[in-house]
Amino acid sequence: MGNPTVIEHLNGLLADTVVYYYKIHNYHWFVKGHRFKELHETFEGLYENAHQDLDDLAERVLTIGGKPLGTLAECLKQATIAEETEPRDAEAMIRLTLSDLKTRADRVRAAADVSDEHGDRGTTAMLEDLIQRIEKTSWMLESAFGDAG
Repeated sequence: MGNPTVIEHLNGLLADTVVYYYKIHNYHWFVKGHRFKELHETFEGLYENAHQDLDDLAERVLTIGGKPLGTLAECLKQATIAEETEPRDAEAMIRLTLSDLKTRADRVRAAADVSDEHGDRGTTAMLEDLIQRIEKTSWMLESAFGDAG
């Protein structure tokens, strides 16, 4: 039913979103500083949105006849977003989050191009919506915390 290349791209997005989700959750737990409350709440919103993205991506893979990645090991293998392994200050957390959002947006655009080339209008529409959400999130994060610290 679904094109294997489209499924592969969706699973790549799923992998990045899993790593991003855990990374943002880590930031939520460990953020410190004079903007703690604001950043703590912001990271919570970001990981809640990422959780919804995970569900949407996995369900789309299933809808088009594929098998979504099901383990952390599979996700880490396919992710282009790096796992967080170091303690970070608030400024670095914001900077890295903005970078990860750019990576996600770029990868979503590439997947949307592939799904469009293969005539998968449902996937393309879902990915276009995801691009808009990621771009809006980036803009809001940059506007609110571009000077984080």
